Amino acid sequence: MAKKNRNDLFMPGAITPGFIAEILHQHRGRTEIGAHSIFLGQTRADDLGGKKVCAIEFTSYEAMALEAMQEIREKIFEKYALTCMHVHHSLGKVEVGGVCLFVLTSSPHRKAAMEACSETVERVKAELPIWGKELLDDDSHQWKAANRSAGMQDQA
Repeated sequence: MAKKNRNDLFMPGAITPGFIAEILHQHRGRTEIGAHSIFLGQTRADDLGGKKVCAIEFTSYEAMALEAMQEIREKIFEKYALTCMHVHHSLGKVEVGGVCLFVLTSSPHRKAAMEACSETVERVKAELPIWGKELLDDDSHQWKAANRSAGMQDQA
C-alpha cells in the first residue's frame, strides 16, 4: 500500500490546474499503473431563492478530518488493488468555478481505480468534518445544507 503524508489533505484556496497536472506528471514513470480515475469537485453558482452563490468558504476540524481520512485511505486500500491515492480538499475561500476537491486513484486496472475513486469521494463527503459557508451575491452567507433538494445534494 502506498503511504502518503497525512498532513497534505488540505490546501489553502482553490486547487489549481497546475497542481493537478503536477500530480499526474509525477506518475509518468510508474509503469505498473494502467489506470487513473480522477474526481474534481467544482464550486457551483447555485441560485438560492434569488441569490447566487459566489464562493464557498471551507472550514474543518482538521485533526479529526486527518484521522478520518487515514481510516478511509486504509479501508479503500484494503478493498481495492490500488497503486496510489491522492485526496486534497480546499480550506478557505473558493470562488465559483474553482476546484475544491481533488481525488485521484491509480491502479493496474481501470475498474479498481474507478470504483475506489467513487467510494473515496462519497466517504470524504459523508465522513470528514468539513463545512462550507456559501457566500452570496448580496454579501450575505449561509452554511451549506447537506441535502438541499434531490438534484442538488453535493457541492463538490
